[in-house]
Amino acid sequence: MIRRAKEQDISRIAEILVFVKRMKYRTIFHNDEFSFGELQVLDVAKQYMECCESNDSDSQPARILDNIWVYDDGIVKGLIHVEGSEVVELYVDYFFWGQGVGSALLKFAIKEFSVDRLWVLEKNMDAIDFYKAYGFIESGKKQFVEGTEEIEILLVREV
Repeated sequence: MIRRAKEQDISRIAEILVFVKRMKYRTIFHNDEFSFGELQVLDVAKQYMECCESNDSDSQPARILDNIWVYDDGIVKGLIHVEGSEVVELYVDYFFWGQGVGSALLKFAIKEFSVDRLWVLEKNMDAIDFYKAYGFIESGKKQFVEGTEEIEILLVREV
């Protein structure tokens, strides 16, 4: 059910990213111009396609799908982006929340990549509670989300 993302998944990945970010982050950032103007499925999909078409195979963008894994049981329901031992992104389509998709993706990343760190918005209590259930704890490190006044915290997992 969990496999490496492929080019044919890009539109679905973009759809999940855009809609979940709108659902979870709009109330935190209060930026409708970004949420409904800049954040568009087609634009996100184009960014991923450009990464796949890059001629420089050593560049980060060209490798992006190599670091994304999807939960696919006939429908791509969620994704996890892992860089080294860090969870960069974990998103599950809103319609499949509470069905174990996020848990399966996180357990996969813990087992396969020994993930032990991630940044999460300080105000995203649902995410913090979710990660804490898998052994992640607050490290005490904080930083501003670039270009905003919002804070993200580093969660770490003792292995």
